[in-house]
Amino acid sequence: MLADLTLPVPLETRVGTLSLRRAHPGDAAAIVALLADDAISASRGDVAAEEDLPAYAAGLESILADPSNDLLVAEHEGAVVGTFQLTRIPGMSRRGATRLLVEAVRVRSDLRSAGVGSALMRWTTDVAAQALGTPMVQLTSDAQRIDAHRFYERLGFEGSHRGFKYRVPLDRA
Repeated sequence: MLADLTLPVPLETRVGTLSLRRAHPGDAAAIVALLADDAISASRGDVAAEEDLPAYAAGLESILADPSNDLLVAEHEGAVVGTFQLTRIPGMSRRGATRLLVEAVRVRSDLRSAGVGSALMRWTTDVAAQALGTPMVQLTSDAQRIDAHRFYERLGFEGSHRGFKYRVPLDRA
Protein backbone atom coordinates (compact mmCIF):
# COMPACT_ATOMS: atom_id res chain seq x y z
CA MET A 1 0.00 0.00 0.00
CA LEU A 2 1.05 3.53 -0.57
CA ALA A 3 1.05 4.35 3.12
CA ASP A 4 1.41 8.11 2.64
CA LEU A 5 -2.15 8.32 1.29
CA THR A 6 -4.81 9.21 3.82
CA LEU A 7 -7.95 7.23 3.07
CA PRO A 8 -10.92 7.02 3.00
CA VAL A 9 -11.84 10.41 1.55
CA PRO A 10 -15.12 11.82 0.26
CA LEU A 11 -15.30 12.82 -3.42
CA GLU A 12 -18.09 14.99 -4.81
CA THR A 13 -19.71 13.99 -8.11
CA ARG A 14 -22.93 14.81 -9.96
CA VAL A 15 -24.52 11.70 -8.41
CA GLY A 16 -23.53 12.65 -4.88
CA THR A 17 -20.65 11.96 -2.55
CA LEU A 18 -18.46 8.92 -3.11
CA SER A 19 -16.17 7.37 -0.56
CA LEU A 20 -12.72 6.59 -1.96
CA ARG A 21 -10.94 3.90 0.04
CA ARG A 22 -8.37 1.16 -0.23
CA ALA A 23 -9.67 -2.08 -1.65
CA HIS A 24 -9.71 -5.12 0.62
CA PRO A 25 -9.82 -8.81 -0.31
CA GLY A 26 -13.60 -8.87 0.00
CA ASP A 27 -13.85 -6.37 -2.89
CA ALA A 28 -12.51 -8.81 -5.50
CA ALA A 29 -15.89 -9.78 -6.94
CA ALA A 30 -17.06 -6.17 -7.19
CA ILE A 31 -13.83 -5.13 -8.92
CA VAL A 32 -14.11 -8.03 -11.37
CA ALA A 33 -17.69 -6.96 -12.10
CA LEU A 34 -16.39 -3.50 -13.04
CA LEU A 35 -13.83 -5.07 -15.38
CA ALA A 36 -16.52 -7.23 -16.99
CA ASP A 37 -18.78 -4.16 -17.32
CA ASP A 38 -16.27 -2.77 -19.84
CA ALA A 39 -16.52 -4.12 -23.42
CA ILE A 40 -12.77 -3.98 -24.08
CA SER A 41 -11.91 -5.75 -20.82
CA ALA A 42 -14.60 -8.34 -21.45
CA SER A 43 -13.17 -8.98 -24.93
CA ARG A 44 -9.86 -9.83 -23.24
CA GLY A 45 -11.45 -12.42 -20.98
CA ASP A 46 -12.53 -10.35 -17.98
CA VAL A 47 -16.06 -11.78 -17.99
CA ALA A 48 -16.56 -12.28 -14.23
CA ALA A 49 -16.65 -16.07 -14.50
CA GLU A 50 -17.01 -17.65 -11.06
CA GLU A 51 -14.12 -20.05 -11.71
CA ASP A 52 -11.77 -17.09 -12.33
CA LEU A 53 -12.44 -15.39 -9.00
CA PRO A 54 -9.57 -17.15 -7.14
CA ALA A 55 -7.07 -15.81 -9.71
CA TYR A 56 -8.44 -12.28 -9.34
CA ALA A 57 -8.41 -12.58 -5.53
CA ALA A 58 -4.76 -13.66 -5.65
CA GLY A 59 -3.96 -10.70 -7.91
CA LEU A 60 -5.66 -8.30 -5.51
CA GLU A 61 -3.81 -9.75 -2.53
CA SER A 62 -0.53 -9.39 -4.41
CA ILE A 63 -1.23 -5.73 -5.16
CA LEU A 64 -2.19 -5.00 -1.55
CA ALA A 65 0.95 -6.73 -0.24
CA ASP A 66 3.27 -4.60 -2.40
CA PRO A 67 4.16 -1.28 -0.71
CA SER A 68 4.62 0.37 -4.13
CA ASN A 69 1.05 -0.43 -5.14
CA ASP A 70 -2.47 0.30 -4.04
CA LEU A 71 -5.87 -0.58 -5.43
CA LEU A 72 -8.59 1.89 -4.63
CA VAL A 73 -12.35 1.65 -4.89
CA ALA A 74 -15.05 4.30 -4.94
CA GLU A 75 -18.30 3.50 -3.17
CA HIS A 76 -21.68 5.11 -3.74
CA GLU A 77 -24.68 4.12 -1.66
CA GLY A 78 -22.82 1.06 -0.37
CA ALA A 79 -21.80 -0.28 -3.80
CA VAL A 80 -18.37 -0.26 -5.45
CA VAL A 81 -18.82 1.95 -8.53
CA GLY A 82 -15.24 2.68 -9.52
CA THR A 83 -11.72 1.36 -9.15
CA PHE A 84 -8.13 2.02 -10.18
CA GLN A 85 -4.63 0.92 -9.32
CA LEU A 86 -1.77 3.23 -8.38
CA THR A 87 1.88 2.21 -8.65
CA ARG A 88 4.77 4.33 -7.48
CA ILE A 89 7.74 3.91 -9.84
CA PRO A 90 11.18 5.30 -8.91
CA GLY A 91 13.18 6.33 -11.93
CA MET A 92 16.41 7.73 -13.28
CA SER A 93 15.07 9.99 -16.02
CA ARG A 94 13.86 13.50 -15.29
CA ARG A 95 16.53 13.88 -12.65
CA GLY A 96 15.54 10.79 -10.71
CA ALA A 97 11.84 11.59 -10.65
CA THR A 98 9.36 9.12 -9.23
CA ARG A 99 6.22 8.57 -11.31
CA LEU A 100 2.74 7.63 -10.28
CA LEU A 101 1.25 5.10 -12.70
CA VAL A 102 -2.53 4.84 -12.94
CA GLU A 103 -3.88 1.52 -14.22
CA ALA A 104 -7.22 -0.18 -14.81
CA VAL A 105 -9.47 2.82 -14.26
CA ARG A 106 -13.05 1.59 -14.35
CA VAL A 107 -16.38 3.25 -13.57
CA ARG A 108 -19.67 1.39 -13.52
CA SER A 109 -21.34 1.90 -16.90
CA ASP A 110 -24.51 3.57 -15.59
CA LEU A 111 -22.38 6.21 -13.83
CA ARG A 112 -20.06 7.11 -16.70
CA SER A 113 -20.28 10.81 -17.59
CA ALA A 114 -21.51 11.56 -14.06
CA GLY A 115 -18.21 12.99 -12.80
CA VAL A 116 -17.02 9.80 -11.10
CA GLY A 117 -13.95 9.30 -13.31
CA SER A 118 -13.11 13.00 -13.09
CA ALA A 119 -13.30 12.91 -9.30
CA LEU A 120 -11.03 9.84 -9.16
CA MET A 121 -8.45 11.34 -11.52
CA ARG A 122 -8.52 14.81 -9.91
CA TRP A 123 -7.89 13.22 -6.52
CA THR A 124 -4.99 11.28 -8.07
CA THR A 125 -3.36 14.33 -9.66
CA ASP A 126 -4.15 16.89 -6.97
CA VAL A 127 -3.91 14.86 -3.76
CA ALA A 128 -2.15 11.51 -4.24
CA ALA A 129 0.67 12.79 -6.45
CA GLN A 130 1.35 15.60 -3.97
CA ALA A 131 1.27 13.31 -0.93
CA LEU A 132 3.58 10.81 -2.62
CA GLY A 133 5.97 13.43 -4.02
CA THR A 134 5.54 12.20 -7.59
CA PRO A 135 5.96 15.06 -10.09
CA MET A 136 4.46 13.01 -12.91
CA VAL A 137 1.24 11.01 -13.18
CA GLN A 138 1.13 8.71 -16.18
CA LEU A 139 -1.23 6.16 -17.64
CA THR A 140 -1.83 4.12 -20.73
CA SER A 141 -5.12 3.72 -22.49
CA ASP A 142 -6.07 1.15 -25.11
CA ALA A 143 -5.91 2.63 -28.61
CA GLN A 144 -9.62 1.79 -29.08
CA ARG A 145 -10.69 4.00 -26.18
CA ILE A 146 -11.20 7.24 -28.11
CA ASP A 147 -13.70 8.64 -25.57
CA ALA A 148 -11.27 7.89 -22.74
CA HIS A 149 -8.49 9.69 -24.60
CA ARG A 150 -10.67 12.82 -24.89
CA PHE A 151 -11.53 12.48 -21.20
CA TYR A 152 -7.87 12.33 -20.12
CA GLU A 153 -6.95 15.23 -22.40
CA ARG A 154 -9.75 17.34 -20.87
CA LEU A 155 -8.13 16.67 -17.48
CA GLY A 156 -4.76 17.94 -18.73
CA PHE A 157 -3.04 14.67 -19.64
CA GLU A 158 -0.99 14.76 -22.83
CA GLY A 159 -0.83 11.92 -25.34
CA SER A 160 2.96 12.09 -25.42
CA HIS A 161 4.05 8.47 -25.98
CA ARG A 162 3.11 5.38 -27.88
CA GLY A 163 2.88 2.21 -25.82
CA PHE A 164 3.83 -1.34 -26.72
CA LYS A 165 3.03 -4.71 -25.19
CA TYR A 166 4.57 -8.12 -25.68
CA ARG A 167 2.65 -11.22 -24.71
CA VAL A 168 4.93 -13.76 -23.03
CA PRO A 169 3.87 -17.36 -23.59
CA LEU A 170 4.02 -18.84 -20.10
CA ASP A 171 4.26 -22.55 -19.55
CA ARG A 172 1.41 -23.25 -17.14
CA ALA A 173 2.03 -26.87 -16.23
